[in-house]
Amino acid sequence: MAELMVGTRPVGLAHPPLVIAEIGINHEGDPAKAHRMVDDAADAGLECVKFQTHVVEDEMVPNDVVPGNADEPIYAMMRRCALPASVERELKAHAEERGMLFLSTPFSRAAADRLAELDVAAYKIGSGECNNYPLVAHIAGLGKPVILSTGMNDIASITPAAEILRAAGVGYALLHCTSLYPTPPEQVRLGALAELGDAFPDAVLGLSDHTTSIYPCLGAVPLGARVLERHFTSDRGWPGPDIPVSSTPAEFAELVTGSRLIHAALGGTKAVLAEEQPTIDFAYASVVTIAPVAKGEVLTPANLWVKRPGTGELRAAHYPVLLGRRAVRDLPTDHQLALADIADD
Repeated sequence: MAELMVGTRPVGLAHPPLVIAEIGINHEGDPAKAHRMVDDAADAGLECVKFQTHVVEDEMVPNDVVPGNADEPIYAMMRRCALPASVERELKAHAEERGMLFLSTPFSRAAADRLAELDVAAYKIGSGECNNYPLVAHIAGLGKPVILSTGMNDIASITPAAEILRAAGVGYALLHCTSLYPTPPEQVRLGALAELGDAFPDAVLGLSDHTTSIYPCLGAVPLGARVLERHFTSDRGWPGPDIPVSSTPAEFAELVTGSRLIHAALGGTKAVLAEEQPTIDFAYASVVTIAPVAKGEVLTPANLWVKRPGTGELRAAHYPVLLGRRAVRDLPTDHQLALADIADD
């Protein structure tokens, strides 16, 4: 059974899902907004907040490529939203003071090395870097567990990344993801979790969701997802390309509660629980006389039927085989029939 440790938090099938509040760049480069989201996440009952670490000069060359969910080039956006190392250190301390894990996604070697200096508990690798095998190898070499999103990748392109992580001996999780902002429900494809599980049985499974609700994350739990990630914002009125696919603290509180409840409800067998006995006693039906029965009289539908409660020796399921038998003593009306009341023939 695949399992990994994020700090002291075990993550795997036997444990409730780890819900990650992806703050990302929703702070728009404003440390005050970032700190507010840390507090709001903690107040919502979250265990983990995640940021993005951008060292722009090591991450990309100057360009004018505009993402589909933005109205400015990615280069300008990252220069505006990148947080300095000192702020990230303060955010990590803040998250830990509030009892949460601090994670971040490095988009370059320099960013990964900065997070290593912060001694993060694990690394998150985004979908865009899933097939950036040199960067995956660099991060894996840092010796911490890796949570890898797999949007825009198929089994063939995920496989080399998984092999790198295995070779490095680090625990890893694979998050199914659709890199559409927002993702229409019919393109979430939760069936991919089974495909990932079959291809990578040593991986913890999860979902990085970009729909506009928490429902796909909840639906992923019975399918084996034990890491659930969504974008987080304190205020949907804030600017930012990821705000439309972000959930509020109240929604995240529901996600935490719901995912834990669903996890608790999983498993088991279709057996009668001992705890159901009080309900059995009043809800089941017993075989009873519906008219006086004289000693030696044959039991027929005219004098025998089934009624609640279920405290009699002979339950409703016995009724057909009792018909035609004879009473060995006089029986009053509404008598719960017992084996001692009927002849053996």
